[in-house]
Amino acid sequence: MPSGELDQETLPSALNGTHDLAPSNGRTSGDGEDPQPGIAAVAEDATESLEGEIDAATEALEAEEAAEEDSLPVGDLDPLETEEWLESLHYVLQSKGPERVQFLLEKLEEAALRLGVEVPFTPNTPYINTIPAHKQPIYPGNRELERRIKSIIRWNAMAMVVRANREDGSVGGHISTFASSATLYEVALNHFIRGRGDDYSGDQVYYQGHAAPGMYSRAFLEGRLTEEHLLNFRRELRGGPGKGLSSYPHPWLMPEFWEYPTVSMGLGPIMSIYQARFNKYLQDRGIKDTSQQKVWCFIGDGECDEPETLGAITLAAREELDNLIFVINCNLQRLDGPVRGNGKIIQELEGAFRGAGWNVIKVIWGDHWDPLLAADESGLLVQRMGEVIDGEYQNYIVKSGAYIREHFFGKYPELLELVGNLSDEKLKKLNRGGHDPEKVYAAYDAAVHTVGKPTVILAKTIKGYGLGEAGEGRNMTHQKKKYNEEELREFRTRFSIPISDEDVAKTPFYKPAEDSAEMRYLRERRAALGGPSPSRPAREKLPTLITPAFETYKSFVDKFAGTNNATTFGAVRLMRELMKDKTIGKHIVPIVPDESRTFGMDSLFREVGIYAHTGQLYEPVDSDQIAYYREAVDGQILEEGITEAGSMASFIAAGTSYSAHGVPMIPMFIYYSMFGFQRIGDLVWCALDARTRGFMLGGTAGRTTLAGEGLQHQDGNSHLFAIAYPNVRSYDPAFIYELAVIILDGMKKMYQLGEDAIYYITIGNEEYEQPPMPAGCEEGIIKGIYKFRTVAPPGGEGRGEGQPLQAQLFGSGAIMNEVLRAQKILAEKYNVASTAWSVTSYKELRRDAHATRRWNMFHPDQPPRQSYFEQAIAGATGVFIAASDNVRGVPEQLDPWVPGGLFTLGTDGFGRSETRAPLRRHFEVDAESIAVATLYRLAQNGQFSTAEVAAAIRDLGIDPEKADPFFA
Repeated sequence: MPSGELDQETLPSALNGTHDLAPSNGRTSGDGEDPQPGIAAVAEDATESLEGEIDAATEALEAEEAAEEDSLPVGDLDPLETEEWLESLHYVLQSKGPERVQFLLEKLEEAALRLGVEVPFTPNTPYINTIPAHKQPIYPGNRELERRIKSIIRWNAMAMVVRANREDGSVGGHISTFASSATLYEVALNHFIRGRGDDYSGDQVYYQGHAAPGMYSRAFLEGRLTEEHLLNFRRELRGGPGKGLSSYPHPWLMPEFWEYPTVSMGLGPIMSIYQARFNKYLQDRGIKDTSQQKVWCFIGDGECDEPETLGAITLAAREELDNLIFVINCNLQRLDGPVRGNGKIIQELEGAFRGAGWNVIKVIWGDHWDPLLAADESGLLVQRMGEVIDGEYQNYIVKSGAYIREHFFGKYPELLELVGNLSDEKLKKLNRGGHDPEKVYAAYDAAVHTVGKPTVILAKTIKGYGLGEAGEGRNMTHQKKKYNEEELREFRTRFSIPISDEDVAKTPFYKPAEDSAEMRYLRERRAALGGPSPSRPAREKLPTLITPAFETYKSFVDKFAGTNNATTFGAVRLMRELMKDKTIGKHIVPIVPDESRTFGMDSLFREVGIYAHTGQLYEPVDSDQIAYYREAVDGQILEEGITEAGSMASFIAAGTSYSAHGVPMIPMFIYYSMFGFQRIGDLVWCALDARTRGFMLGGTAGRTTLAGEGLQHQDGNSHLFAIAYPNVRSYDPAFIYELAVIILDGMKKMYQLGEDAIYYITIGNEEYEQPPMPAGCEEGIIKGIYKFRTVAPPGGEGRGEGQPLQAQLFGSGAIMNEVLRAQKILAEKYNVASTAWSVTSYKELRRDAHATRRWNMFHPDQPPRQSYFEQAIAGATGVFIAASDNVRGVPEQLDPWVPGGLFTLGTDGFGRSETRAPLRRHFEVDAESIAVATLYRLAQNGQFSTAEVAAAIRDLGIDPEKADPFFA
């Protein structure tokens, strides 16, 4: 480092006037440039530590008494009695140890509460490090080599973003997040985070999305990415497939690098909680030993404003997820300004997590503060640390040492005296804990050895650390993407990057020689920890399952023919049968958000049990019933309570188990359909990005099937929303045999053939007669449409002298029965012949039709192809009518490929609290409305008179003046 360039990470050698460049026992100060001996020895044991604290408290009390002999100390009416209590406490500690002290204090608190004494409560500890300096373990790594590696990673991460935006200012990117969290990541990756390895025994890590450049930079040093990749940061279409880097963690775009999408803030935390719980699930069910695996989640303090971040933290403590570690980078700053300018985000989060039952470790101050804290006999420095709010702490980053002296230390004369021998420059260099590797290591070491509860580490850092006056700790730091030559030179010098003044303006990437000490150390550390992270197995290495063919379950399906049943009943019965399958049964993961009984799943409680890590510690109130609520350590059902977001997080954990654990699991998430895409659509998108596989079963689907419920509970939108999700295969089956064909084909495609997709299947609670399965309809069910039934007029005669009037009626879901009833009305009353088509998936038909049209557009000199839909309806004549329990936009997807156009009926508008028949008349999707629509279209074609249509409207009891349901 050039003379005079002392980094905030380099002291406390500057504090004592030394600048020793020789390493001592591999330890250095801060996050720094300058090695030096350790600050304090490790404590002999916990008893001595607590004893010292009590002695300090007693001495402070005696000093206060001596200073105020003429009056009683404020708040203490009997100092002698206080001293006696402290002496008693001291005696118990010496004779019986700290556990006995804790027990007595708990009993005293209980007794005080029983006597009506209000015991003061605080969710917070003092604003200092949880682990004091004398309890820090010895740092095991080579601090100097790690510092140099980290500096190179910092430079390349910055250079990647700067060069991308120099070429095209619209590219964007983030520098400041990784700049503040580099130490947090590097200590973890050098000493704690375990790679997957060939046996899938590594940790799962949710990297903070905005820190992606740092992960790319490290992978470049490891040889996993090339310079071409860095040059194509955020330019994935340049250079060909696989030559660029996605903006954030996107497994869909980089399937052998990233595992979990996290940049939609808040999703990483909730996914990691349910991932940790799912790891316990695999362990408790005897499917895989996950006892040595940890789940790490790196989060920003601003991200904690998202409800998903903190919404499930009580579950983590309740389930005793000691395999879970949150690392919250508290740089006190979000995109526009302070996270809590008028408060203290670290204290706020500590209270939230401690209250939820987590082990909280604060890493606030770096080792430069240790001598000052050791000299703070009165506790005034700690008091001042607690008084200052975050907006002012952010101010100290950009202001001078003189400002810090005046505004932080200057409030109390004793504090000014405490730092009287330190220059303003040294005050400016006092470091924060999140930039001190030894403090961070101590926190991680404590976290991985914590038993019985999850851990959160609150690490205080500086946003944009190392970016100089142009970017460090300022409100605009998050948007910083460009640097001038002077700023680049300052960055280069600060972190000792061996790039000349002549080259620095070009912002070249830097990589040491392969045989250098840095590169050897980098490789050795990751090899010792099981390989690289992040990483995802190559497609050819992913495991598969042999799934049962439909023929195996044909007899099961045939039993439903002629019975009155709802498709929900069929889905649950099929799930039950699949769980009995000797090949795949244990891989099925039923997931439900507190609606098991609604969906008829309560019969499974006794058979397979509801998963509970602690088992069932009570006798359920319905224990005398056959379908009693049975919780078990090895339970198979994940009953998540009232949380679709949590259920979806479990779905993602189970649906990515094939890549995370090498064990394919088959999640079957059943829920009220209206609480799916429109409520947790971001998590669904995240699941697809993560290449999740599984089944989402939208129960009570359709605007008119959930009788009596009303507006928000009647789903007519989910299939419309599903259109926007590229690899969601969405189906709306009308019959149980259709449902079985779709599920078993989906299993084969996803788990045997390795397709990355989610199957969204809507099911209903309306009971109606289940028909026998028509021969040869399997292909049509899977591809989206097949001919179900043709009905001719009595005697087979048409109208007039020409051909009989023809209609093609498309139906799906529960409205299929209205279509079948409309066929009879049209044939018996109006002599119209019709064919009913069961449309199981408008989206699948549209996807294929669009792909075919696109191929034809780009191959105009070749014979045009026909889509499956066009082939299916080839030769069909007459008018085409579609009726759906979804909004019209769902069937309208097929309009471009229908001869003469498709006339659609749907459930656009708000729902109503009513029974099914009035609802279907209200939305104009009942059989009578379908018949009128058919006659109207025939009249438009000149095949039916308008007077006859008007008569039919009267005859069928339809009010032509009623309000349009779209606006009602």
